[in-house]
Amino acid sequence: MNKPAIALVRVSTSEQGKSGLGLAAQEAAIRTFAAAEGFDVMEVVSEVTSGKLGVDDREGLRSALAKAKKLRCPVIVAKLDRLSRDVAFISGLMSRGVPFIVSELGADVDPFVLHMYAALGEKERKMIGARTKSALAALKARGVPLGNRTNLAEAQAKGQATNAAKAAEFAARVLPTIQQLKNQHMTLDQIAATLTNRGISTANGGVWNKSTISRLLKAA
Repeated sequence: MNKPAIALVRVSTSEQGKSGLGLAAQEAAIRTFAAAEGFDVMEVVSEVTSGKLGVDDREGLRSALAKAKKLRCPVIVAKLDRLSRDVAFISGLMSRGVPFIVSELGADVDPFVLHMYAALGEKERKMIGARTKSALAALKARGVPLGNRTNLAEAQAKGQATNAAKAAEFAARVLPTIQQLKNQHMTLDQIAATLTNRGISTANGGVWNKSTISRLLKAA
């Protein structure tokens, strides 16, 4: 008999909430993971709000917590940042007595490791923010007009930098899992299949294959 679980999906803007952009993908990832790990998703709780808000200000999260506590089951999210991007917030959730499972990281990740992932993610975001501010300050000091649509070359350069930062952030999240699977003597094909079964998508939202795994490992 499968174990019960509550799914929580979140996006930050009303536009995303109305269109379903992001919510459907998160739910699909959670359901794929749940089926592979022996969970029955009893209910999917959706919320359209900022992850910066406290628990008391997030109706969806409070609802998911209450339902999970009543069923004595975990809350499953697709990615850790769907709970919050703040380490202190994650720590506070852990003290509420409701276990959380992040499908991207796997079912066996304990609270201590979740704290580590949250801390690494927060550190990486701060570093990206600092690098972005420094780059913009350097451009401004050189007299480059920021926000000028006619300045196409600079705009493209900034776009490429943003894409590179996103790629680095994604690699930082998923590489520990890939390395863990590799240490279990899995082949690249087996690693790709495991990530797919866990509901983890590639950076572009696609399906994993051995070439994608190989490129990530070489770039690390």
